[in-house]
Amino acid sequence: MLFHVVERKWWYFLLSALLIVPGVFFLAIGGLKPGIEFKGGSLLEITFVTRPQDDDLKALFTSLGHPEATPQGVAGGVEVRTTEMLPAELAKTEQALKDRYGADTRVNSSVVSPSFSVELIQNAVKSIALASVLIVLLIAWAFRSFGWSAFRYGIAAIISLLHDAAVVLGIFAILGYFLNVEVDSLFVTAVLTIIGFSVHDTIVVFDRIRENLRLNPGEALNPVINFSIMQTLARSVITSLTVVFTLLALYLFGGYSVRNFALALLIGIVSGTYSSIFNASQIVSLWQEVEDRLRHRALTPA
Repeated sequence: MLFHVVERKWWYFLLSALLIVPGVFFLAIGGLKPGIEFKGGSLLEITFVTRPQDDDLKALFTSLGHPEATPQGVAGGVEVRTTEMLPAELAKTEQALKDRYGADTRVNSSVVSPSFSVELIQNAVKSIALASVLIVLLIAWAFRSFGWSAFRYGIAAIISLLHDAAVVLGIFAILGYFLNVEVDSLFVTAVLTIIGFSVHDTIVVFDRIRENLRLNPGEALNPVINFSIMQTLARSVITSLTVVFTLLALYLFGGYSVRNFALALLIGIVSGTYSSIFNASQIVSLWQEVEDRLRHRALTPA
């Protein structure tokens, strides 16, 4: 059974707009809350005889007046990032940790510089820009038999991956505005991972379109896109669901330090699957329709 996916492209674009526009608004008003890694502060390296749960450690720091503290398990103990502490606060925190988790608990403190995170963001932006150019060139080369029209597939893939990044950033801006959810370097890693997953899924659909166009020369583009989407739909959904189930388990049982990372990936994987099926190919279709209309107007006598 063949569904007419392309013919409903404007509904898919509307749904994407409903997801992205509110997020862009909250991004503009500062909803995206930078974590301590981006603002600077104190880094506590804590060694326990018996390591406590991240949630319990988080609750202790909240009771000490540091609800922004972010525990993260490392080899040999736990790292906690929080706002900069004065010597008196550090002494009070160390004593509270020993009282709760035993006198053998050891705490080493240092100052966190935000410069590393700024460099990380800059490198991430450069990586996205370079990857985007390479993706356009790669897809254009794969579709080189279509001439200059091949570039539309690469540009559609870039628009699709930017859509997924915008969805994740927007939702976290909303969460940050209403629930004070903060983003850290793991969030940047999640966004880069989402972009890679989105491009992979989009290329699978595009490759099927290319193959069907080669096997059916002269066939109209929209029916070929519909058929190609139907051929790849089950594979895309099943692949994404296996990742979603894994991330859902990580979000529920992985501990406080990785929950936002898992949540960002969950949102991005779902968005990436949606955009690969319902946005990327539709952009190619819309581009073709616009070109056909302009060509028709140019050939029609005034």
